[in-house]
Amino acid sequence: MRAPASSSGELRPVSFRGPVAALAGGVGGAKLAVGLALALPEGALSVIVNTADDLTLHGLHISPDLDTVMYNLAGLADPQAGWGIAGDTAGALGLLGRYGGPTWFRLGDKDLATHIRRTQRLAEGARLTEATAELCRALGVRARVLPMTDSPVATRVQTPEGELEFQDYFVARGTRPWVLGVRFQGAEEARPSPEAARALEEARAIVFCPSNPIVSVGPILAVAGIRERILAARVPRIAVSPIVGGVALKGPAAEMLRSLGHEVSAAGVAAILREHLDGFVLDERDAALLPQVEGLGLKAKALPTVMTDGASKQRLAEGVLAFAAELAR
Repeated sequence: MRAPASSSGELRPVSFRGPVAALAGGVGGAKLAVGLALALPEGALSVIVNTADDLTLHGLHISPDLDTVMYNLAGLADPQAGWGIAGDTAGALGLLGRYGGPTWFRLGDKDLATHIRRTQRLAEGARLTEATAELCRALGVRARVLPMTDSPVATRVQTPEGELEFQDYFVARGTRPWVLGVRFQGAEEARPSPEAARALEEARAIVFCPSNPIVSVGPILAVAGIRERILAARVPRIAVSPIVGGVALKGPAAEMLRSLGHEVSAAGVAAILREHLDGFVLDERDAALLPQVEGLGLKAKALPTVMTDGASKQRLAEGVLAFAAELAR
């Protein structure tokens, strides 16, 4: 959508000051989280992050999606990969390999400090939400980064080779096995943290960042208490498509959608999430799909959704917030 013109004729975004609760996982989700943090007043953004990718490795609690969101918001993320810390080295991992230890999951030397400290705090009795808040404060992150739950939830991917842990499927096997199904172990017993529940209850808009609908957004919605709050929300609920031109810009979303029988398109993503949404944003190059998305009962907008730098992240966030303001009227 085009924002209203100012008296000078320049386009400006519709004012929307939040608070906003964003659901995120992976690099695409982290990028829009950065844009929202730039577009909103300080303190107006809470990012509820998938933790079903978490794993224990080398005795450490590793939270890949939490760290990707945190590093991006802190301005530390590798700009090419979108995850990890820019300029990080892998000396510890290299020596671990010489010792015969597993090296299939890349951990940078600075990155290790995050996992060590998180594991220490959890061992001392801190909740994952509390440990995450401490890490974010230390890195100067001002948005609230909230695990979807403090309880253990694990994505399990069913393949012809058997059921795999998500990181085994995604990293160790490079998403090669055909996906027969996905389940979220522990989701039925899990509950949102008080902080995540409050963020949803206080939000004036809920934004689904452009994350994999199956294994990034799916686990968040599988947590009882999150799903119900979103379904009951009387505020604009908007998703941004992670699929552009029939391709996932990052991660295994396209392969997963295809193998599970979903249409690999922005409209396919909208169909999966529609009961939780009021509005859907797809890329301007997919504008021909607008009628198909609107046929699902959703309002739809075509915007430039490919985020390559801080300016494009903020522009997309401002477009999403303007859409939220429009839906709220």
